[in-house]
Amino acid sequence: MNLAAAVLGQIKTTVKGGEVVARMLAAEGVTRVFGIMDGTYLGFCAALKPQGIELVTPRHESSAAHMAGAYAQLTGGLGVCIASNGPGVANVLPGVAVEQAEGHRVLLITSCRRVGIVYPDRGGAYQSFPQVEVTRPMTKWSGTVPSMDRLAELTRRALRECFEGRPGVVHLDIPESLFNGVYELPLESVRPPSSYRVTTPMEAPAEQVRAVARWLDEAKLPLVHAGSGVLSAGASAELAELAEVLAAPVTTSWAARAVIDERDRHAVPMIYVRTVNEARTKADRVLVLGSRLGETDWWGKAPYWGDPAAQQVAQVDIDADTLGNTRGVRFAVRSDAKTFLRALLGELARTRGSVDLSRREAHLGELRAACVARRAELDRNRDDASVPMHSAHVARICQETFAEDAIMVADGGNTTIWAQFFHEVRKVGALVGTPKMGMLGAGVSQALGAQVAFPGRQVYCVIGDGAMGFHPQEIETAVRHRLPVVYLVLCDKQWGMVKINQSFALKPVKTLVMKSLGPDETINADLGEIAFDALARSMGAHGERVADPRGLAGAIRRSLASGRPAVIHVDVDPVKHMWAPELKTFKDMHQEPKA
Repeated sequence: MNLAAAVLGQIKTTVKGGEVVARMLAAEGVTRVFGIMDGTYLGFCAALKPQGIELVTPRHESSAAHMAGAYAQLTGGLGVCIASNGPGVANVLPGVAVEQAEGHRVLLITSCRRVGIVYPDRGGAYQSFPQVEVTRPMTKWSGTVPSMDRLAELTRRALRECFEGRPGVVHLDIPESLFNGVYELPLESVRPPSSYRVTTPMEAPAEQVRAVARWLDEAKLPLVHAGSGVLSAGASAELAELAEVLAAPVTTSWAARAVIDERDRHAVPMIYVRTVNEARTKADRVLVLGSRLGETDWWGKAPYWGDPAAQQVAQVDIDADTLGNTRGVRFAVRSDAKTFLRALLGELARTRGSVDLSRREAHLGELRAACVARRAELDRNRDDASVPMHSAHVARICQETFAEDAIMVADGGNTTIWAQFFHEVRKVGALVGTPKMGMLGAGVSQALGAQVAFPGRQVYCVIGDGAMGFHPQEIETAVRHRLPVVYLVLCDKQWGMVKINQSFALKPVKTLVMKSLGPDETINADLGEIAFDALARSMGAHGERVADPRGLAGAIRRSLASGRPAVIHVDVDPVKHMWAPELKTFKDMHQEPKA
């Protein structure tokens, strides 16, 4: 330590504990915090605005976690949310579970009761429960601050955990007496991030990169499979360049669908299931980037992927626990996806032109033709102009009406499937959901987080009426914060995915013949009506209702023209809505591959 730093470390300033945390967040570039105001961390909240940080307040703590998660996902930065001790922390837990599972970089800061009556709990403390013990199994790291002299140290620890390895949720629990108490602290307590954590991405050894480059050059039909780690690393441009250099198809995990423009000739969108399987089984060498090869990727196993005896895999991931976990690999590469791809492209550039790509190009053409044929099959659903409308119309009309760079959020069971299968990714990163958890209702607040992240872009959420029923109160949040999100609520007045599964389980023959069972033939699968357009108007938002597909585009345009948050209640045919595309595929994904 030099003399100036030593002197600085001795100079003290009088400050509230909450201000220390706010200053440290500002040093990390945080400009938004999501959460509900509470007196237990008043010292923190009062310090946010002076540090250039806006507090965005939803109506439910779980919504705050989802807003922070979507914000982090779309910006590549840190999403921060807060929850107050006891019931506030209990309310945020569903959001914590989801954002951790989805791999979003979120810091949850909570208050707990004063020093001396918690950790360990004296017994009988009001609004107190073991918050760290509860969150620890569902987070990357969870810890509490025992005293003021360790506040800065443990905040640094939490921030370091946020940026280490696979993104997820980190939890820091701070006693209210530290948040609001006034103390003398060394000015050195608030330091630049580079003084306490690694700020450069992890790189693979150069020799390993060269070996992978040679291995790919020697491939007959290479395949690149991208997971959410590519999105987290901001490596979409490098992925597209690699696909071009290798003349290789690109498949993605469900979480990484938005990693590539699906008009790119190398893209094999995951909605074309048979073609995806063909691309994966025919490849002799597969480069897996930032993907765990989980259940919805069939664990990387045959018959949905090639036989390990004939198909080699190189896996690149920042998380060492992921490497070779579900399938043996030829190369296990621990690296940030972007730095790896840049190094790999540099190596491949030296051999560009010396590799015969004709067979690969022909294979790409065959895969693309198969995608086009399947698209035509799916689009026949749009020939149905009946009222109430066929669900296939909604996502496509949205894409035709909203701006090219609009962000779509998909939420619900069958509604998410219809939205995904009739949407084409054209803007990298502009698709949000919960593909790992399938969390109903999360999309309501994810859309708000997306709008906060990009106030100049259009954001819309295609959501089922069941999912919208989880958090409709956040429409008022959108109004209060002037976030002009458009919600399209597909209303079939049933738990559609549940009902179709029940129908096949209870009366399969009748279901195949009649396509639907009555309310008395299934178990609590039908719902009453909520007029979501009227509900929206009651909170100050724009509201419309449409059942005819020919009227949907106009409703969207009027919603946008209103300049306010908007809800369009979309009446869809309940029977057709149940019969979403690839139902058997989703059923099969829950079974272990047989080969």
